[in-house]
Amino acid sequence: MSEARWLTIIGLGEDGPEGLPPASLEALHAAEVIMGSERHLSLVNDGGAERITWPIPFAAGLPVLDGLRGRKVAVLASGDPFWFGAGSVIARRFAAGEWRAFPGASVFSLASARLGWPMERVACLGLHAAPLSRIRPHLAAGQRAIATVRDGAAVVELAAYLDGLGLGETRMHVLEALGGPRERCREVAANAYSLEDVAHPVAVAVEVAGSGTSLSAASGQPDDVFESDGQITKRHIRAITLSALAPRPGERLWDIGSGSGSVAIEWLMAHASTQAVALETRADRAARIRKNARALGQDRLVVVEGQAPQSLGGLEVPDAVFVGGGLDRGLLDWILGNLAPGTRVVANAVTLETAALLTEAQASFGGTLTKVELAESAPVGRFRGWKAAFPVVQWCAVR
Repeated sequence: MSEARWLTIIGLGEDGPEGLPPASLEALHAAEVIMGSERHLSLVNDGGAERITWPIPFAAGLPVLDGLRGRKVAVLASGDPFWFGAGSVIARRFAAGEWRAFPGASVFSLASARLGWPMERVACLGLHAAPLSRIRPHLAAGQRAIATVRDGAAVVELAAYLDGLGLGETRMHVLEALGGPRERCREVAANAYSLEDVAHPVAVAVEVAGSGTSLSAASGQPDDVFESDGQITKRHIRAITLSALAPRPGERLWDIGSGSGSVAIEWLMAHASTQAVALETRADRAARIRKNARALGQDRLVVVEGQAPQSLGGLEVPDAVFVGGGLDRGLLDWILGNLAPGTRVVANAVTLETAALLTEAQASFGGTLTKVELAESAPVGRFRGWKAAFPVVQWCAVR
C-alpha cells in the first residue's frame, strides 16, 4: 500500500472477518488503528491494534479520523460502504489518494438472494437515518422494495405507515443480521404485524399490495395529494408547467411563491438527483410545504421563508426558476439581471396586470407566451355544461 494511502474502508458482514477477501484481511491485520461502531468492533478479534469506537452523530467521527492521518487505519462499515453507507461521507472528506475501499456483500444483495428477487427490478432504500416516507413514491401494487431501517421500532412504524395508506395487505419480509449466525427471516402482513423481538441490524423487504392509491409516474399529481389552503398550481396547469420547466437529472429549481409546494415537489419526483428550493413568505404555508414534501417522500426539499427577491441572493444558483405567485416588476428585473445565462424561467399569471407584465417581458426578452384556458363539466340544472377556470398566461424563456 502507498504510504499516502493510509486509510482502508472495509465492508464487514455479520460473520465478521470470515469470508473477507485476502486484500481486506491483509489490510485489517496490518492496521495500527481500527475504527468502527461498537457492533462492528465486537465482530473483530483483538489483534493488538488500537480500537476506537466511532462516535454519534456520525459526523463527529470525521475529525477523529482526520487526527489519525499518517497511521495505518482500518474503518469498519456494513456490507457495501458505498450503498447507503459510510463510504461516500468519508470519501468526500479525504483525497482519493489517501484511502481505498474493499466492499462486502450489501444487505440488498443478501436480501435479494434470500428472496429470489431480481435486484434490477427492486427499489433499494436506506431508511435507517431517513424518514420512512421516502418509500412513498415506490408504493404501487405489485412493486417490490428493500429498505434498511433503524431498529425493531422502525419496522413497527413502517407496518403502521403502510396500513395507514391502505396498503395493509403488503407482505413484509423482516430480515435480521443477514449473513451472520443470528440471521433470521420472517414474513408478515403489514396490517397483521405483531413481531416484538426484532433486533438490529434489520432490513425490510416489501411486496406492495392493497387498495391504497399510488402516486403517478407522470407530472400532474391529483390536487388532493397536496394539503392546500387553495394556493396551489392546479393539476393540469402544473403538468404544463413542469413540462415547460423540463427537469433534468442533477438540476436545481427555485419555486418562488410556492404556496403548497406542488411544483417544487413534483420537480423532485422527476429524478432522485434533482434539487429544489421553495420560497414562501407566509410561515403557515411554509410549514404546509414541508409537511407535503415529507408526506410524498421528498424531504430533501429546501423551504425558505422570505420575500423575493431579497431572500434569493444567498441561495445556490438554479438551473430553472418558476414564479407561481407574487411576480412584479422588481422581481422580474432581479431575475433577468441576476440569473446566470442559460437559466430557464417559467412564470404563470392569472391577473390582467401580471399577464401584461409577462407580455412586455416576452416582447423585450423573447421566449414563448402561451395562454391556457381550461374548462370542466359541471351541472346546469338537469344537464351539464362547461365551467371555465381563469385563463393562465405562461411565459417561458431562457436567460
